[in-house]
Amino acid sequence: MPTPQAALNREIGSLYQRHHGWLCGWLSYRLGNACEAADLAQDTFIRVLIAAGKRQTVFCQDELREPRAYLTTVAKRVLLNHYRRQSLERAWLQALALLPEADVPSPEQQWLLIEALHEIDAMLDGLPGAVRQAFLLAQLEGVGYAEIGQRLGVCERSVKRYVAQGLAHCMLALA
Repeated sequence: MPTPQAALNREIGSLYQRHHGWLCGWLSYRLGNACEAADLAQDTFIRVLIAAGKRQTVFCQDELREPRAYLTTVAKRVLLNHYRRQSLERAWLQALALLPEADVPSPEQQWLLIEALHEIDAMLDGLPGAVRQAFLLAQLEGVGYAEIGQRLGVCERSVKRYVAQGLAHCMLALA
């Protein structure tokens, strides 16, 4: 009798074989780049495998009424993360271009910094937009609570609550 993990691997493998080509095409159409599409298709199937493993149940394709709709939902999240990562990297490169040459970090330091930025971005991903924005304005830009409140159209007390919520979220993520 096959183990649950073996059965899970077989089901995911079957899903992969049946729909990988289609998913690569779907992503390639949106990205305009077949190589990036292939990478994101792999990331999508990895997420499916991780999600199925976390449930600790056999992932049965027959139970999925619309496997392509399911894969599309997962792929959209992967695509969104990809675009967000690109946006973060562009902002970093723009900030780097403004630095005097003497202050430009080494390539190794740049890589470490961009990875740290991605980790921070992922950590803050679960926060509501206003909370995230207030937290980043306060922590990264040093903007005062009153000014943040004006920018966001909320009272200073709400800003304090948002920043505290952001700090608590980060503490939980690090635990």
